[in-house]
Amino acid sequence: MAGAAALLMLGTPSVVATADPSAEVSRHRKTTWAASWATAVAGGNASGPTNAGFENQTIRNIVHTTVGGSVLRVRLSNMYGEQDIQVGRATIARPDETTPDDLSDIDPSTLRKLTFGGSTSATMNQGAELISDPVDFPIGDQQDLVVTVYYPAPTGLVTFHGMSRQTSFIGDGDLASDAGAGLGRLSDCCWLFLSGIDVQRHKSPGSVVVFGDSIAEGSGSTLNANKRWPDLLADRYIDARPDSRTPAVLNMSLAGNRLNHEGTEPGAGGFPGYNELGPNALARLDEDIFAQNGARAVITHLGINDIWMSDDSAEAIITSLRQVNQQVKARGLRSLVGTLTPYEGHGEPGVWTPEKEATRQAVNEYLRTSKEFDGVVDFDRVLRDPEQPSRLLPAYDSGDHLHPNDAGSEAMAGAVSLRLLGL
Repeated sequence: MAGAAALLMLGTPSVVATADPSAEVSRHRKTTWAASWATAVAGGNASGPTNAGFENQTIRNIVHTTVGGSVLRVRLSNMYGEQDIQVGRATIARPDETTPDDLSDIDPSTLRKLTFGGSTSATMNQGAELISDPVDFPIGDQQDLVVTVYYPAPTGLVTFHGMSRQTSFIGDGDLASDAGAGLGRLSDCCWLFLSGIDVQRHKSPGSVVVFGDSIAEGSGSTLNANKRWPDLLADRYIDARPDSRTPAVLNMSLAGNRLNHEGTEPGAGGFPGYNELGPNALARLDEDIFAQNGARAVITHLGINDIWMSDDSAEAIITSLRQVNQQVKARGLRSLVGTLTPYEGHGEPGVWTPEKEATRQAVNEYLRTSKEFDGVVDFDRVLRDPEQPSRLLPAYDSGDHLHPNDAGSEAMAGAVSLRLLGL
């Protein structure tokens, strides 16, 4: 998270399977695969269900895509697993929109089985990704999808995303085709094993990757409402380009992530650290940015956790941001960076200090005056209180004085120049 209060306390080569690749290429040769939704993943925590894993249980996750297509495929990840994992059965469907958002109900008429090399079951190798066969499942821009996977044998350590701002569900036995009655709420937090959804499009300008922390993940935004600022940036693109030229926006942020520290490292205010915060940001570049299908531009918004948790110097933060920028541009991607937003009033004494505020200001001054990046998004300017620049504007404060609310997320999305992204 930037703040850590809402962490989930549950406590490499890709393996690509397709029943008949040549037939798929022939059938869809005028289309291209594009990422529509993706998430950064980390390893299970030191205790709780993400450590113990699941056995003879079904997990249901809901995701919100950014761009549509006629055919899709689902990506599962065992990147941090300590053993092979059996996938017993998997399905995809649209949610039942007549029931509340916090229910697991699906529209049974939309249910489709997922296959892997033509089989309804598969093995996710340790440390690997598993991609489903393409399935005819036309979706439009920004649609909710329900992915349900049955795990018949013990999974061991879970690869997961710890702060989804989306309810997830669980049930005993094989409920992959269950309409919803057999599944109960697991948590309002997480995506388990699920890492991405790709779609086939006739044209694709590529994708924008948001590389951030819990501010981009939407901590402080309305649950199950898709009000994270990257979601609202996708809204802006769709309003501006309601056609196949719309790029995807992929939110590859991790709550609590730091530029220079591992997620398990403790921080100020008694914060203990957790696996789900992920490795240091530079260690995430290959998996979370460069491996994304069609990545063309990156918005990096990291560093505030290095200040409040770890009391890093401005020099240490700037050095790592420069390195992120250098590696992103070396891959031919456009590189934008966001200024660090205010947080006075957050947490226990010592989390915010005048000295840490001076560090934030020094980082922002560098970012505003540097010519190294392709563009700067001045999130600080749009979120700060003009009367107290070290604090969030009250109208944008979710209440913890660090994370913006829905209105603040909208202001952040509005601060991003679509022209500077170059897509």
